[in-house]
Amino acid sequence: MKLKIAVLGTEHYHANFWTRALLQSPDAVVSGVWDTDPARASAFAGEHGVEADADLAGLISASDAVAICSATVDHLALVEAAAARGKPVLCEKPLGIDRAQGEAIAAVVKRAGIRFMQSFPKRFDPANHEIKTLLDRQALGKVTLCRVRHGHSHGFTEAFKSAWFVDPARSGGGTLLDEGVHAADFLRWMFGEPESAFASLSSATLGLPVEDTAVATFRYADGMIAEVTTSWCFAAADTSIEIYGTEGSILLSGVDIASRPTRETDFLRVFLRGDGGGSWTASDVVPHFKTGVFHEHVAWAFVKALKEQSPMPVTIEDGLRAFAIIEAAYRAAASGRVEAIRPS
Repeated sequence: MKLKIAVLGTEHYHANFWTRALLQSPDAVVSGVWDTDPARASAFAGEHGVEADADLAGLISASDAVAICSATVDHLALVEAAAARGKPVLCEKPLGIDRAQGEAIAAVVKRAGIRFMQSFPKRFDPANHEIKTLLDRQALGKVTLCRVRHGHSHGFTEAFKSAWFVDPARSGGGTLLDEGVHAADFLRWMFGEPESAFASLSSATLGLPVEDTAVATFRYADGMIAEVTTSWCFAAADTSIEIYGTEGSILLSGVDIASRPTRETDFLRVFLRGDGGGSWTASDVVPHFKTGVFHEHVAWAFVKALKEQSPMPVTIEDGLRAFAIIEAAYRAAASGRVEAIRPS
């Protein structure tokens, strides 16, 4: 029997990807779409050939699980609504607009005992799994530096500059949170927890209430440094991830909007010192982002975990800890000092 998944909230554009993925899945159907704005829900439902439902409680009760893709500020209320009816939740990133909201969501999930998955699509990209394999077997020796650049050029469009993303009361922050939380989860997945953060933010390019460009650096206990650079103003780019070690280096391209059109082959390049000075090789792997099917893998992984009754591949703890990394960077930008990362 197919799982009935309700899509709650359509303000985040990723709702389009999730809905298409659910419609393509042999194991799921979209039981209905709800939004705080009924007209927006109706328009979205009509575009995808599904039903809009104005009755939030009724839709959740009639569904097996929910996928929350609302503005970030609405995550807590929608998780509460799902938890009250014992339904599993897939939730868009970031977890909440601030630490308090994220911790409140975690408390609701724990109290209700529901299954919860945080959306971090980098976890499902085969290119990143190749990187993880190289790091796990210490192919690069001691890693000294990781740089992650992630962003797009949507900030140059009027539609984006008037969207909820740029309202800190609804989004929680600008590009550092919106894009940087992807990088924070990548760093945790690859290297574990950093200890401290320092950051600089700028809203000078677009003049919005939130930052349009940010650079944050994170230090690990073993001395490794990680740099995260994000922006809504990248006209174009190439390399998105750089990892440098004592025995080699990794470069990855094509994994964000700015770099997707740049390269058609050799997305993942690896240098290993070895004998004779070392050499570069290129993997045949094509990142999901380059194929145009990226966020869909989150929805498919959620359905798979539900069908198989297997552990959620990304947990609420992952959501909390990635948020804590970015929150420390915001504190550092405000204080002008290095700030400790305080996990929830």
